[in-house]
Amino acid sequence: MTLIVREVMVKAILTRSKIYPWVINPYTGCRHGCSYCYARFIKRVTGHHEPWGEFVDIKINAPELLRKEIVKKKRATVWVSGVCDPYQPVEEKYRLTRQCLEILSQNSWPAIIQTRSPLVLRDMDIIRDAQDFEAGLSVTTADDTIRKLFEPDAPPVKERIAALGALHSAGIRTYAMIAPVLPGAEGLAALLKDKVDYIIIDRMNYHYADGVYRKYGLEKFQSDDYYELVRRELARL
Repeated sequence: MTLIVREVMVKAILTRSKIYPWVINPYTGCRHGCSYCYARFIKRVTGHHEPWGEFVDIKINAPELLRKEIVKKKRATVWVSGVCDPYQPVEEKYRLTRQCLEILSQNSWPAIIQTRSPLVLRDMDIIRDAQDFEAGLSVTTADDTIRKLFEPDAPPVKERIAALGALHSAGIRTYAMIAPVLPGAEGLAALLKDKVDYIIIDRMNYHYADGVYRKYGLEKFQSDDYYELVRRELARL
């Protein structure tokens, strides 16, 4: 798959969010391109015509903007990130997420990191030493065969679980985001044991991946009964 990468300048980086008070999205677009991702809606705003997962805009002035904005705005929790993965593959080169986390930490702002990538471990030094940071990984199934159907370009399940374990062992507050609840999610209870402080579970965005469910005959896993089964298994954790 060809990835179209553009370096862009933006006018703001620390913006309001409906989930947490603030959000930072260092990139527009996401190489992971998960089939159910709600963030694909952003194409209606940005005007991108490429398929979701095949473009990433690099907000190269993000750290510069954050240094200016952070001293003007009210201190509150920052979500990193909301409509992109802050540790998607381009972050290895551009390091925008790392630079933004450094600025947040230096200014004692709390942050909640959400990613699918074990690349987050590269920045464990910043996350561990910050005053009020926590880190979570999105893990939607315990079955990597299922992961390949819905998230073919995202990191394997075992790598995400291992990353959570490493973060947690380092004394960092960690969480797992199980959203949506994919087939095989009931197996996550055992995998996540002693690796997270809390779990977020949500059955959101099933409809985006309807085609995948139908193609592989997995419709029964979109049911209320399956969601409740997984919820109960996770509650036991």
